[in-house]
Amino acid sequence: MSTAAVADTRPYHHGDLRRALVDAAARILEREGPSALSLRAVAREAGVSPAAPYHHFKDKNELLEAVAHVGWEALGEAMLEVRQNGTDVQTLMTELGVAYVCFSQRHPALYRVMYDRSRDKDSLPEGMQDKEDSAYCLVRETFRKVAGPEVADVDIELATIAAWCAAHGLAEMSGFAQFNPLREALGGDEAFLRGVLSHLGSFGYRGHEPVK
Repeated sequence: MSTAAVADTRPYHHGDLRRALVDAAARILEREGPSALSLRAVAREAGVSPAAPYHHFKDKNELLEAVAHVGWEALGEAMLEVRQNGTDVQTLMTELGVAYVCFSQRHPALYRVMYDRSRDKDSLPEGMQDKEDSAYCLVRETFRKVAGPEVADVDIELATIAAWCAAHGLAEMSGFAQFNPLREALGGDEAFLRGVLSHLGSFGYRGHEPVK
C-alpha cells in the first residue's frame, strides 16, 4: 500500500474486498485513532455489510495485523522512492532517515499500530530483514555500499540496527517543543531532521574495522 492509498477516501465497490477493508481501517486510524476501529466501523467505512469483514478477519486483532503489514510495505515504498531519486551514498543515508521520520509524522496512528503489533511478537514483521525492497534491507544495503566488501556482515548489521534505532527515536521525539528554536533556526522540520541525522555516526559510516 502506497502512502497515497492510506489517505484514499473512496468506498469499496468491487474487486479485492480484503484490501478494501484494510484500506478502510487505515483511513479510520488516521482520522479517528485506534479506539474508533472495529470490524463494524470498517464495514461501514468500506460501504459493505456488517458481516462482510468476518469473511476475511476473525476479529479486530487479525485486521490490525493486516493493517500493520501494509504499513510496513508503505514505509518501504517511501524509502525506496528516496533511493531511486539518485544521490551520493552519504546523502542517501540521511535522506532514508528523513523519509522514515516523515512517514511516521504523516501517518502517526498507522505507525503506532505497526510497532504495537511487532511488540506483541517481540520482532519486526517476517521478511523485513531479508526482503530486498523492505525498509530495513534498504538501509542495510546502503551501508554495504559505503563500507565495501572488506567490512564484516556483523558490523553492517549492527550499523543498520543503530541507524534504525536512531530514526525510530527521532520519530518519537521530533515533535518535542524544546526542539522548536533549533527547528526554526535550521529552516523547518525537514531541515531539522537532516541536521540531526547527518550528525549521527551511524549515518556516516567511516570504514569501521571488521569484527575479528
